[in-house]
Amino acid sequence: MQENYLVYLGNFFKHQLSKSLLVTTLTGASFLFFTYGWSATANDAPTVKVTNVEVTNYAKSVLEMEPKRQKAFEEIKKVIGGKEIPKIVCNDSKSMNSLPGKAKNIAVSYCNDSQQIVESQNLSIERFNEITMATQNNNDLKRQIYNTLIRLQNESLSKAGTSNQK
Repeated sequence: MQENYLVYLGNFFKHQLSKSLLVTTLTGASFLFFTYGWSATANDAPTVKVTNVEVTNYAKSVLEMEPKRQKAFEEIKKVIGGKEIPKIVCNDSKSMNSLPGKAKNIAVSYCNDSQQIVESQNLSIERFNEITMATQNNNDLKRQIYNTLIRLQNESLSKAGTSNQK
């Protein structure tokens, strides 16, 4: 049985971003769903063709989910207290049921929000998962997504700077 990722980027950006202004956002993105992800098994996946539009939509999804992931993580940490937060997999009822009531509600809400974010960027969860899996074996795709994340983040910072100057 194949399980699905929503996002599991592993160490996708970890080493590349240590000196970047984007460390907070993108390092967080590198661990997106580290705690809250949809799980997947790496099957003998054929090369996945990903369009530039899909790369942009994927990157927009990651950037939009990251602050929500951080907030959910912090809220769950407060609820659980000093205990270690277990790996939480959105489509795995066992991992969800391992959480106390309020923490479970936070995780479920985050998972639902993340799914809506991905779908609002014109990607199905299945396609998002395919792209995520493809990044594990395709350095060109990793680089393309990384560069797109930087471009989008810079555009966002540029827009913020422009609006502050008015």
